[in-house]
Amino acid sequence: MKLSFYIAKRYLFSKKSHNAINIISAISVCGIAFASLALVCTLSVFNGFHDLMESLFTAFDPELKISAASGKVFDVNDPRIVPIKSWSEVAVFSASLEDNVMVQYKDRQTMATIKGVEENYEQLTTIDSIFYGKGDPCLHTEHFDYALPGMGLVSTLGSGVRFVDPLTIYAPIRDAKISMNNPATAFRKAKLYSSGLAFMVNQEQYDNTYLLAPLPFVQKLFDYDTQVSAVNLRLSEGCDVDKTRKRIADTLGTGFVVHDRFEQQAETFNVMKIEKLFSYLFLSFILFIACFNVISSISMLVLEKRDDINTLHDMGASDQLISRIFLFEGWIISFLGAVVGIVLGVVLCLLQQHLGLVSMGSDFIVDAYPVSIRTWDVICVFVTVLVVGLMAVWIPIHRLRNSLLSFNK
Repeated sequence: MKLSFYIAKRYLFSKKSHNAINIISAISVCGIAFASLALVCTLSVFNGFHDLMESLFTAFDPELKISAASGKVFDVNDPRIVPIKSWSEVAVFSASLEDNVMVQYKDRQTMATIKGVEENYEQLTTIDSIFYGKGDPCLHTEHFDYALPGMGLVSTLGSGVRFVDPLTIYAPIRDAKISMNNPATAFRKAKLYSSGLAFMVNQEQYDNTYLLAPLPFVQKLFDYDTQVSAVNLRLSEGCDVDKTRKRIADTLGTGFVVHDRFEQQAETFNVMKIEKLFSYLFLSFILFIACFNVISSISMLVLEKRDDINTLHDMGASDQLISRIFLFEGWIISFLGAVVGIVLGVVLCLLQQHLGLVSMGSDFIVDAYPVSIRTWDVICVFVTVLVVGLMAVWIPIHRLRNSLLSFNK
């Protein structure tokens, strides 16, 4: 094994009689290096977008969300739910109620999702970091209820962040029969006043449709007493989210489901994972194509070293030893290409991360493409290059070994 590796190393770096072999070997290393660089950069960009999405959702979604396994609502005073408030792992316990409504401002109207929240909703997440405007985040006073709409909803209604006239909210009355003569009787109407603030998560599903309001207001609007659609939790500092989620799920039983932030946005993150996987597979295929240069380089090297092969045979070397020489030759080329490509890829990602070399333009959430280097991705790229290099080299050497070595005996 050591002899095969030593000879392969000498063959790679020694001068050949035909300069084309050196050129093809250099092209092989460059091709693998560029494919490795592309893999590292592409995976890092997907990681950057993943982290960006996570940071945006963090401001709106709670760490853990308890909802009913079936049906839209459940009683917040359920004896299985109430004890969770006193758990040491739970820092903030806040109920919410969501449902669809129609919102009207002057002559404009649109469908929206109203979310009733408790007074401690600000403590649940860092939602105050996405508030825009000048006002009080308090949603209820002695005489009025206030709205905190998404910025996209504000734009659709044309109300402005600090609207003068109140928003009129229409909600269907449960179990009410719709009269064709007067359809309005099937809807309950209420008004919400401007808090002077609006939020912007930079996600259409929130900004264009969500409207925050006091929980008692929404419960009254839909004719509920203590029913809610979710209980939202912020955990104490240092608590393990997965362990706490499992403990809550075991305590509540099958009637409830407990989701962390990733599970609350499972569709979005699953799409990103699929896109990342397909990008990885596509670039791995390009890497496999680049490895065909290695096959050409080794094939020419076999012809170049016919005399050396005959000499090794005369000295008692086996066909397996000689084939390993050229197998190691391909591995060394793949290894060098992987190392060069990964190093360059990591350097480019670090430059992008700190200097923002590639801009996304002014219409995006961030100025430059976000990148995040993950150790596992770097290891995965390195292993992929070696495995693909092995596949590209082993098959032709295995097939050509008998014919080429016999020809040179």
